[in-house]
Formats: sequence, structure tokens, C-alpha cells
Amino acid sequence: MRSAGESWEVELDGKRVVFGAGALGRLGELAGDLGCRHALVVTDPGVRDSGHAGRAEQELSEAGLAVAVFDGVASNPTTAHVAAGVRAARAAGEIDLLVGFGGGSAMDCAKGINFILTNGGKMEDYRGSGKATRPLLPSIGVPTTAGTGSESQSYALISRSADHTKMACGDRKARFRTVILDPELTVTQSRSTTAVTGIDALSHAVESYVTRTRNPVSQLFAREAWVRLEDSFETVLERPDDLGARGEMLLGSHLAGLAIELSMLGAAHACANPLTAEHRVPHGIAVALMLPHVMRFNAREVGPLYDELRASGSPAGGGRPLFERVEALRRAAGLPEHLREFDVGRDGLTELAEQAAREWTAGHNPRPVTARDLLELYEAAF
Repeated sequence: MRSAGESWEVELDGKRVVFGAGALGRLGELAGDLGCRHALVVTDPGVRDSGHAGRAEQELSEAGLAVAVFDGVASNPTTAHVAAGVRAARAAGEIDLLVGFGGGSAMDCAKGINFILTNGGKMEDYRGSGKATRPLLPSIGVPTTAGTGSESQSYALISRSADHTKMACGDRKARFRTVILDPELTVTQSRSTTAVTGIDALSHAVESYVTRTRNPVSQLFAREAWVRLEDSFETVLERPDDLGARGEMLLGSHLAGLAIELSMLGAAHACANPLTAEHRVPHGIAVALMLPHVMRFNAREVGPLYDELRASGSPAGGGRPLFERVEALRRAAGLPEHLREFDVGRDGLTELAEQAAREWTAGHNPRPVTARDLLELYEAAF
């Protein structure tokens, strides 16, 4: 494990990544390097109440930038949240920088605001890939959780307010130009947030490693992510102030996000999204419920890849299959293990399976899945 005091920065595919405890203190400098003078910080009430958003505002102000804050983001951001953020940006004047500050929801919302503010229209216009015809504003991503890896991706996941359908809206121009990875920002997370976001990051490493669209580079990122995340997850649950482990989780989450960007995800995420949309099961919990069952289903096609990934990680658990290690980590986090623990009726599983079959990630699963297959996965998790 790396030292808690380590710090570094790197240029990666046109993006500047700055890592280290206290790296938030460089926010004003990094904004200035982008030539920006008027920033909108996009965040949520929890980050605001923690005092982190106030620190960001102070760093930007002391660097000479005018700053406005939009803190109206909620979990699983919707088109309504994006629209509210656009109104806040327009009311603030000539915004020339967006700062996504918080978990994946805040960073995704910042990307959504950027689409509308620069290219007009509505969020539905950007569903898919490469729909923006004009340049987007420069942006900085500052994650306060080690989970989604949104700061390393060009996609925003925005739910349509009318029916809670999750839309993947992606464009290379939407990527954050600068990313700040400061493990100190993750220490204030509750244990439950650490658990839910951490298991999500682990699932990203596992799923992206085996997708139909995997490639050597995506697998390199996913494998490195798995090694760091698996080795640190139980530590941050037991010792939340361990900055070294927090840094490993944050970096692992970022690397898993890079793997997603190159290879996408699979059936566990396809199953998770309808559970969140229809039954408000938190995303990380929904993925953790489904992932071991999906892995068992996929083993016929990619069993050796799962074994390869397991062998690259820690010796914890001996030579058990990878899905058993994922289940052990889920238990260590104290997360639910059955769908019946939520307001999910068995009679509604068929409709969930049909929705999951329409999710874009289902098409990237290494073993082809039908609605019937997905129903069996839901039943196994029930």
C-alpha cells in the first residue's frame, strides 16, 4: 500500500490528474491554469454541510475567480436537477468553468449542465454518444467518494424525470479537463457511504475486465483497480481515518472508471438500474446484490478471466472463486444480500427483467443475455 503522504500529477489523454492528501488546496491554481475567471461549483447538500464545498469556494475566490455554487444535486440526478443547475449557471452570469464536486451524482450533473449551457436543447438530446456539436466549457472533477469513477469518464448518467429511465449521455468534449484526487475529502464519508460506493467501484473493476468490448488497455486499468480496491476496502471500513487506504480506494475507483470508458459494463449494472429506478434501491447495493449471480452466469464464457483477476489480488480468502470473494466483501460491508429485503415483489421480476434487457450495458455482457436469463438472475438474487 502506498504512503498517505504521496502526491503526484500526470497528463493522461489530454486530462490532468492531480493526486495527494490536501490536493484540494490547488483548485484555484488549476482553475487559473485553464484560463478561467468565473466558476460554478456543482455539488450536493451533504458535501456542502461537510464544509468541503466551502473550502472549494474559498480556494477559487482566493485565486481571483468569481464563484457561484449550485448545491441542488440529489442521488441519481434527473433532468430536473440538470435544468435547475442550468438556471443557476445562467443567473450567475458568464460562467466559464464548471467544477463537479462530490460523488458521481454531482459530477454527472455538472456534465449535464455543461451540455445544455453550451449546446442548448434538453438532456434527452444528448442520449448516446457524440451528440454535442459545439465546444463545452472546461471543467474540473473533484470526487469526494471512491465509487463511480465519473471523474474519469466522458459519460453522464442522468435519469429522465418523467419515468426515471437512466440515460447515458456521452461526449469526449464532456470529460473533465482536470481531476483532483484528494483522499482527505473521502474521510468524512459515513461507513455506509464508504461501503456502498466502494462495492460499486469493485464491481466496475470486475465487470469491465470481462465485457465483450474488453481490450488489453481496459483490462490493464481494471486489473490495477481491482488490486488496489480489494486490498483497501476492508481497511477503510475498519479504519476510516487511514489516508493511505483512502488514497488507494480513490485511485482504484479512478482506474476502474478509465476501464469503463474503454470497455463499458455488463449485466450486473443492467439489472441494477431498474432496481434503482423502480424501487429506489441504492445503486451500489443493487449492483452488489446482482454481481455474484451474474458472475456465476458468465463463468461459462469467461471463467478463466475471473480466475486471472482473482489471482492478481490479495491472498485473502485463499483460492476461492472470484464471486465468493465479492460475496465476502459484501458481507464485510454489511450490505443486503437478497432482493426480498427491499420492496421488491416476486411478481414484478418479469417487468424488471424486460427493462434490464433494454439497458445498454446488457449488450456488453460477455455472455449474451435475454430477458429470460435476466429474470433467472433476479430470481436467484430474490
